[in-house]
Amino acid sequence: MAQRFMPAGACNPQQQQRYGVGGIGVPGPSNASVMRPYGPAAAAFGGRGGYMPQPPMGHGSHPGPQSHHQRPMHGGYLGGGGGSGGGGGSMRSSPMSGGSSSGKRGGDRNAAHQKQSSDYQAKRRRKLADKILPQKVRDLVPESQAYMDLLAFERKLDATITRKRLDIQEALKRPMKQKRKLRIFISNTFYPGREDGGEHGCHGAPVGTGGAPGDPSSVASWELRVEGRLLEEGKSEAGKTKRKFSSFFKSLVIELDKELYGPDNHLVEWHRTHQTQETDGFQVKRPGDRNVRCTILLLLDYQPLQFKLDPRLARLLGVHTQTRPVIISALWQYIKTHRLQDAHEREYIVCDKYLEQIFGSPRMKFAEIPQRLSPLLHPPDPIVINHVIAVEAGATQDGSAGNKQTACYDIDVEVDDSLKQQMSNFLMSTASQQEIQTLDSKIHDTVETINTLKTNREFYLSFAKEPHTFTHRWIVSQTRDLKAMTDVVGNPEEERRAEFYYQPWTQEAVSRYFFTKVNQKRAELEQSLGIRNS
Repeated sequence: MAQRFMPAGACNPQQQQRYGVGGIGVPGPSNASVMRPYGPAAAAFGGRGGYMPQPPMGHGSHPGPQSHHQRPMHGGYLGGGGGSGGGGGSMRSSPMSGGSSSGKRGGDRNAAHQKQSSDYQAKRRRKLADKILPQKVRDLVPESQAYMDLLAFERKLDATITRKRLDIQEALKRPMKQKRKLRIFISNTFYPGREDGGEHGCHGAPVGTGGAPGDPSSVASWELRVEGRLLEEGKSEAGKTKRKFSSFFKSLVIELDKELYGPDNHLVEWHRTHQTQETDGFQVKRPGDRNVRCTILLLLDYQPLQFKLDPRLARLLGVHTQTRPVIISALWQYIKTHRLQDAHEREYIVCDKYLEQIFGSPRMKFAEIPQRLSPLLHPPDPIVINHVIAVEAGATQDGSAGNKQTACYDIDVEVDDSLKQQMSNFLMSTASQQEIQTLDSKIHDTVETINTLKTNREFYLSFAKEPHTFTHRWIVSQTRDLKAMTDVVGNPEEERRAEFYYQPWTQEAVSRYFFTKVNQKRAELEQSLGIRNS
């Protein structure tokens, strides 16, 4: 129930300056009262496609098993080719250095393929594994361990942020409300009627001497205003957008004295619709010069909907008015506390004497609870304020408006938690994502550069240690690449040796070859004879 008190300075006449002339419908054409709101409404051969491989050497032993650092073609080469370093540049020839058109076409195809591959690499999402430095780099540069520690910390931080984001998303799915105090101001002003000889009516409008009998200014009247605002809890809320008074309510009904205004004219109602525009308050104006007792009924607009429980169930659960999920949760807690769940059929609930009286059944399924609860849930009670519109104390001798009398009431309302907006802003914020993506791109590029430099170092280091062996193995590697690029079948390095043709399969191969040739010649001869006979 509302708490009534008289605040200091409640009768400030400057409050009337906030009222605007609104307009909402009155209960009927015959209703003389007016209730209106106010206020302002990478590719397979991309690293070496630009070079023409040299033919294999005519002498030298066949290379044995090769280690990774002795076969630099598995990695990448320096972009410049290198003119120093033991004649490394003489081993490759640019396709543009010779006059071969096939070399130019191959270079163009490789260039286009490299461009397409680079575009794909730029578009694809790089993984965290691409940031890891190879073990050889960490062995060569011990300081790189600090980078690896930061990388591990980044993984933990990303996992924590992701988990928190999921928690926030789950929290936003549930209603987040906080209770606040809404202070309601109910004020009334009396306008006494005028007799002959006055220059201005009760609203300050000029009138003639001896006003006409039907002039409204000659009739005493009063005006009732209902407004309110949230009590601010801190200075941080001073700059926030003020919520309109009408947004807290679903309906407002003012019931006047039926003996004074009759059975058809004593109710003034306002109900929320889809087209309702929020206002700062309501005002009602009626003729009269006597004190009027009125009852103001305010029905809060609960979001989500709340229900009043049946008195028996309310006493049992200790819940008077709440949302449906909260009521079901409270009932489930009662069932668990009193161990009412069936020991054999867990989906059934064995009602105690209290639940049996309420639900009218000794046993029921848990899935039936929402359906059985519906008859026990009622609309919430409205807030009832009894107010007296005092007009006798507000009368003046000069016929002007009397003093404004104000009463205040505090009620509890639920508003959206301010933390909810901050959580939504955090989830929707993309200001730092662009910076993070830029830094990640720089890290990936730096790691790729380090890997390229590592491959180049292994290339030149292997050449410096064993120039002859390195050159031979490199040419063999180039030969394999040439065969893969030109789809050549066989192994030229083995086929050039005599031992290759002393294997058991050669006899069968020769027989098949001669058989194919004999059949081919026979077909040609038969075709020739057929043409000649015809």
